Amino acid sequence: MEKNLHIVCLDVPYPVDYGGVFDLFYKLPVLKEQGVKIHLHCFQYGRAEQPILNEYCESVHYYPRNEGHKGFSTQIPYIVCSRSHPALLENLLKDDHPILFEGVHCTYFVGCEKLAGRRLFLRLYNVECEYYGQLCKHENSLLKKAYFYNEKRLLEKYESDVASKMQIFAVSQKDVEVYQQKFKAKSIHYLPIFLPYTKIMGEEGVGNYCLYHGNLSVSENEMAATWLLEKVFSKIKIPFVIAGKKPSARLQRLAHTHCHTCLIENPGDDEMKDLITKAQVNILPSFNKTGIKLKLLNALFNGRHCVVNDDAVEQTGLEPACHIGSTPESFQRIIMQLYHHPFCDEEIRLRKKLLLENYDNSKNAKKLIEWIW
Repeated sequence: MEKNLHIVCLDVPYPVDYGGVFDLFYKLPVLKEQGVKIHLHCFQYGRAEQPILNEYCESVHYYPRNEGHKGFSTQIPYIVCSRSHPALLENLLKDDHPILFEGVHCTYFVGCEKLAGRRLFLRLYNVECEYYGQLCKHENSLLKKAYFYNEKRLLEKYESDVASKMQIFAVSQKDVEVYQQKFKAKSIHYLPIFLPYTKIMGEEGVGNYCLYHGNLSVSENEMAATWLLEKVFSKIKIPFVIAGKKPSARLQRLAHTHCHTCLIENPGDDEMKDLITKAQVNILPSFNKTGIKLKLLNALFNGRHCVVNDDAVEQTGLEPACHIGSTPESFQRIIMQLYHHPFCDEEIRLRKKLLLENYDNSKNAKKLIEWIW
């Protein structure tokens, strides 16, 4: 039987230059290898059309996102309402192929009567209401805080409604449990995220510095970097590098306050990989409990020691591969212990067991195909 699948993406999934598009993109080649004919639909806001997507898809459609006041509604979350282009619905109605919505963001038309009877599926990347609640909690701007709070409020109702309308594939076991308990989801499965990594590349021996990396324009990531600078590395004189996209002027100033700390702005893919590989300790605390942390998986596949807090690894199965602290003092102590401690073959074998069995793109694509068909 020929397998055709509509995939609706919240963003153009290439280039793969931020965590949110990893699963979107790396799912495409492996599904094609399994014989699935993909009809891709992408919302655009700042990212150009990408010819490479045609290599993996039968068709690719682009739709403008309704940004600003055009995307606002008093009833529907902005992340959803702003992705409601009527041409998407028209294209989905041209056949009866199953539809995979990549994120709650893309589900505006799920309740449409014209899609009644269609096989609809949701790829869940976060419990979005909890994610926006965390953003609200950590935001300093009153205007942004008000936006995040309103989005959280609308998403609680919206996600509760969506949870009963289709089968869901979550990227973390923790999100499965929240959807089951909070939203009474009856058809939800854990499906690990699709990744480009196929080998454990962490090198034995000792690296040269400690590293925090991430998209620094995201308030949660700036908060984590600031916390490390102010609470941890102000007390211990070990070389510390922060690397990532679009850091604020404030963070740049703070990173250069001490002679043993610095910031690398907008590193390219190769430079970032090199930074992770050469670091002795990758330090990745999180102040958000939902979803899965792509930067942690990147560090576990490609780097040496990883130090995190509970929020970064709780219910991920990655706990044995990480060193976990809960206070600035515990982070300081762990970092001091690890900085001269060689990364060894035993730790590499542990990561192979934990990661390669779980994050197997081919195996996970077969699961997805089995669930859809």
